[in-house]
Amino acid sequence: MQLTQERFAADLAKVWPEGGRDPALRLGIAVSGGPDSLALLLLAHAARPDAVCAATVDHGLRAESAGEAVQVARICAERGIAHEVLTITVAEGNVQSQAREARYGALSEWMRRREVAALATAHHADDQAETLLMRLNRASGVAGLAGVRERGFVPAEGDAQLLIRPLLGWRKAELADVVAQAGLEPADDPSNRNQAYDRVRMRQALAQVDWLDVHALAASAQYLAEADTALEWAAEREYGARVQREGLGMTYRPAAPRAIALRVVARIVEEIDGSAPRGSAVARLFDSLLARQPAMLGDVMARPMPGGWAFSRAPKRRAI
Repeated sequence: MQLTQERFAADLAKVWPEGGRDPALRLGIAVSGGPDSLALLLLAHAARPDAVCAATVDHGLRAESAGEAVQVARICAERGIAHEVLTITVAEGNVQSQAREARYGALSEWMRRREVAALATAHHADDQAETLLMRLNRASGVAGLAGVRERGFVPAEGDAQLLIRPLLGWRKAELADVVAQAGLEPADDPSNRNQAYDRVRMRQALAQVDWLDVHALAASAQYLAEADTALEWAAEREYGARVQREGLGMTYRPAAPRAIALRVVARIVEEIDGSAPRGSAVARLFDSLLARQPAMLGDVMARPMPGGWAFSRAPKRRAI
């Protein structure tokens, strides 16, 4: 167990060097009660016993969730870890998307109240591999294939708050061993076995092919994330140099390769239309412009012009 703790401490220092420089900075752990987040809690507490706190978000989507939150509270109390249950209501519609938005909103507010310097989540190598394979199966581009980053920001409104993922080099089985060695029984979410979800089917398929190297897949997802960052950097430069506002519209005189120009076009459409377009729709618009054909995407009209393309909001149709 000592080697496991030392390994985690090294991973945490790599992804969050600020914490190593200031031991008083508080690290927040998002704990659902499942094996992954419980392992993160145990490892983080061993690494920073006096500067870790935890929060459990209860979506109320399962009858067992309230009891699981109470169980996490008990585990934290036994170890002297400050813990809070955040009860939220999920709006109707896309339940998974709404739940994620509400969860991070609650965690963000909790971080502000508790003066938490960074929030750690338990994403691990198996998560990365599953996501990569699912998105390859959907013919996703670089942005879709990019794995989650070790460092980012909590996806919630307000000031940017640090989000870290120190377990991306760990396998799910390793985290389950950490919990078992502590003598704890993690929560069992039956949705993790529901084959209606793509991730569950991919997880079960991965378990049957021992020739796939999950660590290698996770590393590839990380490399793709780095490539995505590089493309974003290049697209920002292309946008600044080649896009101009003209009246109520915009013009773009492309000089970059397709992968970069597609991002510039997507940004133009979003700025005019007010919503982010789907990548496949942007690609169709791009191909039409290359063929010197005018095209529409949402409420945006795009047309070829000498040396480039012009974009504007399409006029509203008059009611008859």
